[in-house]
Amino acid sequence: MADQERAGARIAALRKTRGWTARELARHASVSYSLLAKVESGAAPASPALIGAVARALRVDVPRITGQPYLESRGQAGRLHDSVNAIRRSVDTYDLAEDGIVPRPFAELAADVKRISDFGQVAKYVQIGTEVPGLLDELAIAVHSAPEDERPPLFALLAEAYSGASVITGQLGYLDLRNQVVERIRWASELCGDPLRIQRVRWQRAWSLMSLGAYTQGLTLMEQVRADLGDDITAMNGPTLSLYGSSHLRSAILTARAATAGAPGYAQDAWVHIEAAHEAADRMGGRDRNDYGLAFGPSNVAQHAVAVAVELEDGPEAIRRSRTFRLAASVPSVRRGHHYIDLARAHVMAGDNEGALRCLQEARRITPQQTRHHPMVRETVLSIAAARRGREELSLFASWLGLS
Repeated sequence: MADQERAGARIAALRKTRGWTARELARHASVSYSLLAKVESGAAPASPALIGAVARALRVDVPRITGQPYLESRGQAGRLHDSVNAIRRSVDTYDLAEDGIVPRPFAELAADVKRISDFGQVAKYVQIGTEVPGLLDELAIAVHSAPEDERPPLFALLAEAYSGASVITGQLGYLDLRNQVVERIRWASELCGDPLRIQRVRWQRAWSLMSLGAYTQGLTLMEQVRADLGDDITAMNGPTLSLYGSSHLRSAILTARAATAGAPGYAQDAWVHIEAAHEAADRMGGRDRNDYGLAFGPSNVAQHAVAVAVELEDGPEAIRRSRTFRLAASVPSVRRGHHYIDLARAHVMAGDNEGALRCLQEARRITPQQTRHHPMVRETVLSIAAARRGREELSLFASWLGLS
């Protein structure tokens, strides 16, 4: 594997450009020097928490460290990156009608938005990239040309369609464009007449804050969501419970990453949020729901408990928790694929590289497009390669990722 593919190699190069030693960077980023040294040398993979802390200390964007976007010119990956320019154009021209486009009836637009949402649930990003720019343009015209009283449901469709664009831009590492898309979602949500959509866009924005290492700000945003929804979960309906529980799950990951990045007292808070989400899932009758595409329920809570253990760098605990439940058939493919990516990281932490590779292969089987473009997949593969070279299965998987 080429050394420059590793996040650790990029971290070392960036800190040297700044004139810092590894100890100085560790101090500025509030991370363990020994861990940073292992990451830079390739002896340990870079976790999202470490990447966020180092990016904040070095004052660079996270993609400078992950190497995103992973540009490829051929096949599906090439078409996916080509779609970004079309998305950017639609986002930039959201308030300017394009001549020659006559919007279709509401029912047809709603069917297309649902198809985009369904593609997102199964991580079919190429298909989203092919369809969403034109749909955004058509919906923008439909909104601006409709009578005032007919606009709210169209704004709801537009917000949901923008969510498809946010999935692609976030997954590929175009974080500035993703933040712009989230602003469009906020704008459309405020005009759609559904107050719960405002809370959903806050949940989406918290992902952006988490990717930047702004954990305390993300936690504040999730606290605002719960304050607006209220504390009495016995009075909440299904969609409200989904948002309330999902805000706790996002807070759980935020606190776990904050703890790993050196914030004192946060580790236990992560499990408190998991328990609160569990209570919300119980109030829903123990069934998974998919309100606003959140896929909240007992399965999602169990998966997040595994993810929290991974973010706290407790691989054995993550593996143990993964064995206490089976993924329900109702869990969207995008969540199941991500679960196996997390489990692969857990197996590396536990010293089981064979198990890690099996998990990555399962993630590839479930959601190949998500797996191919996920930075933690690359870090995990490079970590396995550093420990054991020459395995044909690993070499084939790395080649599929586009690693040299």
